[in-house]
Amino acid sequence: MGHFCNGRSMNRNLARRFRTVLAAVAAIALGAAAPALAQDADDGVPYWVSTSKDKANMRVGPGRDYRISWTYVRKGVPLKVLRVMGGWRLVEDPDGARGWILAQFLSRERAGIVKGGVTGLREKKDGSGRLLWRVAPGVIGKVKDCDDGWCAFDVGGRKGYVRASSVWGAGQP
Repeated sequence: MGHFCNGRSMNRNLARRFRTVLAAVAAIALGAAAPALAQDADDGVPYWVSTSKDKANMRVGPGRDYRISWTYVRKGVPLKVLRVMGGWRLVEDPDGARGWILAQFLSRERAGIVKGGVTGLREKKDGSGRLLWRVAPGVIGKVKDCDDGWCAFDVGGRKGYVRASSVWGAGQP
């Protein structure tokens, strides 16, 4: 016994099949283009960024459906961008943790965090001059120009020069 349908249900069935075929073709086309887009997007990485909001979620994958692995609760935390995928950035933090953050929660304003022991913030960009401040490990500041192993460093308006090797986020990413 055959299947009978009126004209309206036949049109709906054809429209449904057409949408399915169209979706499959689009998926194949996007799948073929995705590697090229990802490759183009990764040009220029790695680079330094910092958190731009007081709260930024790091996720295990590039999408809001992925589990949150860490939440940064401070603006200005230094991060290194390792990969770009659409509006998402694969980042690494000073402790080596890696995950994905939406680009809207990141700023190109460069920041650094003092590592190791207490370091000095010096008066001149070659590290000479008087000691202006002592900066403890874990202190975050804005990183400016870096030359010959020394970087301009600003910790809440206290400015000077710090040895690049003493700051994660200074020098080349």
